[in-house]
Amino acid sequence: MADSDGEYVEDLSDEDEIRPVAAPSTAQVESNYGTRSKGEASSRRDRTKQPHNDNRRRAAWEDMHRSWEDVIRDDKDGKAAYTIDQLIDEEKRRRLLRDTTPLQRGIIRHLMLVIDMSFAMLEKDLLPTRYYLTLNYAVEFVREYFEQNPISQLGIVGMRDGVAVRISEMSGNPAEHIEQLRRWHDQETPSGHPSLQNALEMCRGALFHAPSHGTREVLIIYGALLSSDPNDIHDTIAALIADRIRVSIIGLSAQVAICAELCSRTNGGDDSTYAVVLHEHHFRELFLKATTPPPTLKSAPGAITQQTPAAALTQNGSAKDGTASLLMMGFPSRALAPRDVLTVCACHNKPSREGYACTRCRAKVCRLPSECPACGLTLILSTHLARSYHHLFPLRLWVEVSWAEAARSRSVACFSCLAPFQTRAGDRAAREAAEGKQKAAQSRGKERDHATPQGVSESGRYKCRTCRNHFCIDCDVFAHEVLHNCPGCQSDTRGRPTGRSEDMEVTLTEQTVAAADAGNRLNANGHSVLRDDLGSGQPDGFLAPQVG
Repeated sequence: MADSDGEYVEDLSDEDEIRPVAAPSTAQVESNYGTRSKGEASSRRDRTKQPHNDNRRRAAWEDMHRSWEDVIRDDKDGKAAYTIDQLIDEEKRRRLLRDTTPLQRGIIRHLMLVIDMSFAMLEKDLLPTRYYLTLNYAVEFVREYFEQNPISQLGIVGMRDGVAVRISEMSGNPAEHIEQLRRWHDQETPSGHPSLQNALEMCRGALFHAPSHGTREVLIIYGALLSSDPNDIHDTIAALIADRIRVSIIGLSAQVAICAELCSRTNGGDDSTYAVVLHEHHFRELFLKATTPPPTLKSAPGAITQQTPAAALTQNGSAKDGTASLLMMGFPSRALAPRDVLTVCACHNKPSREGYACTRCRAKVCRLPSECPACGLTLILSTHLARSYHHLFPLRLWVEVSWAEAARSRSVACFSCLAPFQTRAGDRAAREAAEGKQKAAQSRGKERDHATPQGVSESGRYKCRTCRNHFCIDCDVFAHEVLHNCPGCQSDTRGRPTGRSEDMEVTLTEQTVAAADAGNRLNANGHSVLRDDLGSGQPDGFLAPQVG
């Protein structure tokens, strides 16, 4: 199949078809002989007189409005640097403006990543090719997935030659997945047709033994426009719904009807789980968006699902409403053997000095989080649980600060990084660019998401509604994407400040989890300890509430 580097070739219309033309007379030939420019000019005039077909359907890229006059605006000195900075801040802020309503989510996830490795991945519309770009983003996705979901599991499957191939087994070790992805990147090339049904059946088998307290998800990177399936794929979709497996698809070519039906039926009618990429940056955003756990689907009252524990059933066999189950977890301490002593871990049978002893059977494991190979107890650290809980209680969005409010405030620098704020006196061009930014955003509305507001502060300040401190745009992005905590709220030792209730609204659970995450870094004497020792001092067993 040819690549996508060729020029756009328009379909021939009725007026553009080749018609027989009478041979020129001898007088015309003699008149044009020796006057080449005259003959070429007449032929150009003849071509311009031909009617143009304006009734054809315009492509999507032809309707996109691109104008440097609307995108780049000069300041009073004739420089466009300030407007470019505004566009960068606008892009940073757009990633943060999402719904932060606390929802019930499954923090213990079991996800199968399916990658298309068919002939369609050789296309070069995503440079260098779809295949290599997907594998590079997959490595980044694995790191971010386990960073945001440390107590979750992941497996990778490929589609090629009409069958499904297993790239890596379901595990919680990101190094194993990255090693296999790099091996396929260096040794294998895409070939054949994809089989969506075979890949879904393999994912069903891998998720069959997933515990009921965790989620079952499938993320598919699909580049082809066809699927070579052995049987009816609608039977597989019905089996996925019965097993409560949720499927999300990222398309690289165009929207496919069966993919839209698959995502809609397995996600309770939610169509947002299927998206088609526009460019490389959009592909990366959609890929990393899957690191956030999806909201828990609400089942019908009294319905029995795989996530309904046996103790939650009534005498007649129906499920109780409002029941909750508990999950046993262990928080082991790091053990270090003497210098000349080596012990073998129970997970990999490799000799080592360091490890973690299971709180129930004292078996040694080399890394956390993991499941004890001897007794099956889930072993984690307290920081793993705290890092997973930020999905349940996300940090509230900070509000923009106007020039009038900035003038009343006494802060002259960012509370977190101490970067000085810009002043209003020497920034008249900034206000003019801010007014023109709204007009430019309207002209670029076809290329942007209309449902997402821009939310860029005219003063460059953003205020936390709890501690009322002012921050810069870089600290705003860092706090919401990395820390998931407000530096001003964490450094305030006076307790809850006084003020209006709507401005000071914060949940007790959010404060408790944030305080536990910060307090785990100190031991009983107030001295800092190593990251691996954060589990010391915990009880042998801990009953964590089941979420999702």
